[in-house]
Amino acid sequence: MLIGKKKQHTRTTQSYHRFYKHPNRIKDKEITRPEEVFVSDITYIKTKEKPMYLSLVTDAYSKYIMGYELSDNLKTESCIRALKMATENRRYPDRELIHHSDRGFQYCSPDYIETLEKNQVQVSMTTKHDPYENAIAERVNGILKSEFDIEGFATVKEAQREIRTAIGTYNYERPHLSCGYLTPWEAHRNGKYKLKKWSRRFSERDMSLSEN
Repeated sequence: MLIGKKKQHTRTTQSYHRFYKHPNRIKDKEITRPEEVFVSDITYIKTKEKPMYLSLVTDAYSKYIMGYELSDNLKTESCIRALKMATENRRYPDRELIHHSDRGFQYCSPDYIETLEKNQVQVSMTTKHDPYENAIAERVNGILKSEFDIEGFATVKEAQREIRTAIGTYNYERPHLSCGYLTPWEAHRNGKYKLKKWSRRFSERDMSLSEN
């Protein structure tokens, strides 16, 4: 029981590309309400049939997963589908919103940026190869993998079914200490607490559960 879980890293971020990289607009920003900042990331999902990739869009305040897409590729279109789901699921569409991500080519792609701009969403990105600049997204990846075991599926259909169930359970049943022990849905609906900030030392333990 004391043997640590072996970490397996599959790189999903390719930031060496020709597209413009936007500045970090949320550095040192105090997030005070739902739908103020969305964070996005991609994580690898292993199946026996073929490798899969899960694109997630999460509300930084409530930790509610607003949109997701499971696909067998790292194309921009897959991330756009997750983004469109997130914008359609907004509870407060009139609020100003920032979208924060790493500098992967999917998020820097003109098609992705155009989708953000059409929805009047500001663009923010990490400034270096440091997962702590997108720590919330990385933390959500870690929770889904460590607590809900969303990897190592036999088939793609099984992965789709189990991930859909896991996200539903995470959103509506899994309380967060940083949200005053509310579930993401309760936190997103109420939005009246002060978001707890973690120290870098505490975050390092949690980040070990997720992928870079």
